[in-house]
Order: sequence, then structure tokens, then C-alpha cells
Amino acid sequence: MRIPLRGSILGLAAFGALAMAAPAAWAGCGAGVGVTPATWTGDGARASDGLLTLVNNGQGNQNGNGAIVGLWSVQFFAGGAMIDFGYAAWHSDGTEIMNSGGRAPSTENFCLGVWEQTGPSSYKLNHFALSYDPTSGALNGRVNIKEDVVLGKSGSDFAGAFTIDVYDPNNGSLLQHVGGRIAGRRVTVD
Repeated sequence: MRIPLRGSILGLAAFGALAMAAPAAWAGCGAGVGVTPATWTGDGARASDGLLTLVNNGQGNQNGNGAIVGLWSVQFFAGGAMIDFGYAAWHSDGTEIMNSGGRAPSTENFCLGVWEQTGPSSYKLNHFALSYDPTSGALNGRVNIKEDVVLGKSGSDFAGAFTIDVYDPNNGSLLQHVGGRIAGRRVTVD
């Protein structure tokens, strides 16, 4: 089979145009300069079931965005006394989970939250917990914890204010309000 010279030249020209456009298209992907690593998650049944998730390398995104991402040892203080402590994981997708060391697992010691960056090193967190009676297992409170924190210059600590509001699970009335200071220290692999 003969391939006409004109068809070959047009094919090579089209391939060359695509090759020249590819670097420009690639350069626009990811955050800032360079390529941000990512991981694919999915069950493999259908391509549309998966998610492409940015991988955090522990240094946050460029320009300080998301530098709060990571695992933190936290302490809550009100009236000069520590009222709770635990571990909080701030995720790159804007979610957070905390394991409270001051609450027994039978009363529920995990809360889930969402966060956003409010300034160059400041962050706002809004998270929720459910509280249960340890004897009966009945829901006895809905808890809303809000934090406004500032990341230290080294990126290894943060501090700020928090409020805890406990609501009646049946009628939504406020049962308790506590405010104070929170301090966090980054947990590392070392």
C-alpha cells in the first residue's frame, strides 16, 4: 500500500502541532510552578468512580496556602485550666477530624470539621461532635466547636481562640457555652 507524500506531511504537521501545544497545556496544570503530585482512588468498576486527590508533602501549598495541613497535638484551655486535649488532622481538601483525649469513647470522642484559610497564616475551623450518655447510650448533646488559629512562623505550632457550644439534641436549645484558647503542635515522623 502506498501512502501519498502529501498525507504523510500533513500527518507529521498535525502531530508536531500537538507536540508543541502539549507543554503549554501541561504547564497550566497543578498549583503554581512545577507539578503537584497526586494519587488516584477508585474501585476500578468505572473510570468516573475515582477521584484524583492532591498529595500533601508536609510543606503545604505554595504561598502558604494549606500550610496547616497535617497532624497536630492540640490542647484546649478555659479559665487557665486545660479542658481537653487530643489529636487533630487537618486535610488538604478542607476537612478535619479530631480524636479527643479528654472524652471517653463511650461518650463519643471524635468530631469532624471543615476549615478555610482566612489570611496568610490564619485559619478558621468549624467542627461538630455528638455526645452520648455513657450508661444508656442515648444522644445527650450536639456540640459545635469553632476555632480561629494562627500558624507560627516555623509552621510547627499554632495558637488561637475557640468556642464550644453544646445544644440539646431534642429542641436545639443552648445548654452550655465555653470559650478559651487552643494551642497546637505539629506531629512529625521524627
